[in-house]
Amino acid sequence: MTMTKPESVTSTPIANSLTAGRLPAPAPWIILGTAVAVSIALFLVLGLASGAGFNWGGAILVGALLYVPAIWLFSRLVEGGRRAMDRLVTALVTGAFLLAMIPLISLTITVITFGLARFDAEFFTSSMRNVTGEGGGALHAIVGTLLMTGAAAIISIPIGLLTSIYLVEYGRGRLAQGITFLVDVMTGIPSIVAGLFAYALFAIFFGPGIRLGIAGAVALSVLMIPVVVRSSEEMLRLVPNELREAAYALGVPKWLTIVKVVLPTSIAGITTGIMLSVARVIGETAPLLIAAGFTQSMNYNLFEGRMSSLPVFVYTQYANQGNPPEAYLDRAWAAALTLILIVMALNLIARLVARFFAPKFGR
Repeated sequence: MTMTKPESVTSTPIANSLTAGRLPAPAPWIILGTAVAVSIALFLVLGLASGAGFNWGGAILVGALLYVPAIWLFSRLVEGGRRAMDRLVTALVTGAFLLAMIPLISLTITVITFGLARFDAEFFTSSMRNVTGEGGGALHAIVGTLLMTGAAAIISIPIGLLTSIYLVEYGRGRLAQGITFLVDVMTGIPSIVAGLFAYALFAIFFGPGIRLGIAGAVALSVLMIPVVVRSSEEMLRLVPNELREAAYALGVPKWLTIVKVVLPTSIAGITTGIMLSVARVIGETAPLLIAAGFTQSMNYNLFEGRMSSLPVFVYTQYANQGNPPEAYLDRAWAAALTLILIVMALNLIARLVARFFAPKFGR
């Protein structure tokens, strides 16, 4: 009986990501860590040689700059030119995003750090009337900001919304083109020009040197109207024409179709655009400084006397420091933090409105 040799069992080779033309998953992080480590070592040597301190920001930045050509080189050697270009563009886009976030994060941390020193009950319940040193608050500036911004919204929202409805639903020919051109021009005008316009307008009727809260609201509305027009126009254009045609087929007039079909369909986007336009103008300083002026006392009347606002309050506290100067700087930082929180709240409200009032197309 002949014995046959058992067939040799050939094991399937384990695929290696390097030999398969792909970098392993942790390779980009390893390359990044190596680049940062090399940069830190280089900065340590330079710091010891020059006697200067170690610069963490510069070391991380140089490490990130070293990572970009390094990931491209390793990817080109292993994965080929096409994949290497993809990794290069990804690294550049990610780096640009992180670079843009650095000043935002730094500003937020700085404002919170210095603003919390006067973020107390007295700051929100008192004004600066008869206050020359420590103490006092920004209640008059907060009230003035809310009143002038609210009045600007009351002026701007109807004008901007009706203008956008005309441009989308009725506008044809040279008149519509002229309105579109003027809106584009108004979008790019400097904010101080809006303040000068409001001041000149009220100076015609009340004489030179007039400062009123309503003048500040008019200046803000000049800046707010083109933003409302543009955002509302884009939202109205997104409404499908089939909805309009269905309403026309049922004999519904055009104005009623706009009120009952077009506006409810686009109300979420329109509201979001309006809230963002309010957040855009609430931090303006130059037009309010010219048109509304500033005061240390409470003023609830838009049509009588000067009216302060948070941006102008920050400017005056920083520019006109008294004794001790730390008290003025603390109030300025606290007012800046308050303004940022108000803008953040407006953006959150806009997102909530966009979520809850968006049209539901499902059955």
